[in-house]
Amino acid sequence: MVFGHMFSLLVFVVFLTFSKLSWCSDLRKYPFMMPDIHPYKDDFYVCTSMEMVPEKNFYIVGFQPNATMNVVHHMLLFGCSDIPTKEPYWDCGEMADSEPDGRLTKASPCQPGSHVIYAWARNAKTLQLPEDVGFLVGKDSPIKYLVLQIHYSKKFPSSQTDSSGLFLVYTERPQSKLAAVLLLVAGGRIPPKEITYMDVECRMTENKVLHPFAYRTHTHSLGRVVSGYRVTRENGMNHWHLLGKRDPLTPQMFYPVFDRTPIMQGDKIAARCTMDSSSRDRYTEIGQTNNDEMCNFYLMYYVKDGSPLEMTSCYDMGPPNSDWSKNSDLDHIPHEEASSLY
Repeated sequence: MVFGHMFSLLVFVVFLTFSKLSWCSDLRKYPFMMPDIHPYKDDFYVCTSMEMVPEKNFYIVGFQPNATMNVVHHMLLFGCSDIPTKEPYWDCGEMADSEPDGRLTKASPCQPGSHVIYAWARNAKTLQLPEDVGFLVGKDSPIKYLVLQIHYSKKFPSSQTDSSGLFLVYTERPQSKLAAVLLLVAGGRIPPKEITYMDVECRMTENKVLHPFAYRTHTHSLGRVVSGYRVTRENGMNHWHLLGKRDPLTPQMFYPVFDRTPIMQGDKIAARCTMDSSSRDRYTEIGQTNNDEMCNFYLMYYVKDGSPLEMTSCYDMGPPNSDWSKNSDLDHIPHEEASSLY
């Protein structure tokens, strides 16, 4: 491609010559891997980056994980307008440790202007985008860098390193539909010995038509169900259209959405994580370690005209301060459906 990672020009040219995929002559694969990382502490978040060639456009059309859940807790791929450091890799666990430990540069994955492109956990499989759909990076995109973030739950023995990552499937052939990801996040605090609902919703204010095609859920160990909806307003009442629902402890890959009806300006997107702390004697905070929790619903979509949403994520405070029932704009809430797998 195209990306200027850590490879020499010679190796890069040889790779491009032999990496064409058999099913389509203009598709290529690029290996974006950790450069032999040594996770020296528990809950270690590490980032590495690659820079786009500035005078070209590239379209990422598929993701092939090269990782296993017994080594990697999860991976995130960010698209960034700029990055905070040019180090080959850095400590990017913003919430895991408040202070740097002096062994690596500590910084966020991106400077302001980040876009989540892909996420992986629990041995999720390869993702291939629909025909003519791609993530635009490079010349005509705000994405000038890609950053791979990996969370290692446990520190490695002193001599062991890791090079997990992704193979990016890409083309230089323009795609007629541009892909993006909208991330819904609920915060809050989960009390012990209870079933807790963590809710988030956001209104589509931009004049865009979104075509949803995949979703992904993410929690840690307390998650039982994560569901997401497109919410429309008709005849004075809300109508809830299920986009996706999943047990988040199954492979955390992107799955096809249940309803591909376009999402329009004025619609809402809402998500709920049902958390079960019945076996836990303490409060659980939102955070990045295994002792914490997360409530994330990823919606992958494309637009046929123009660019994707400027909004890349939305956030609600979560319990006990915020939930769907406390939002006066939401009615006819499908509590039972949203909180059960059946």
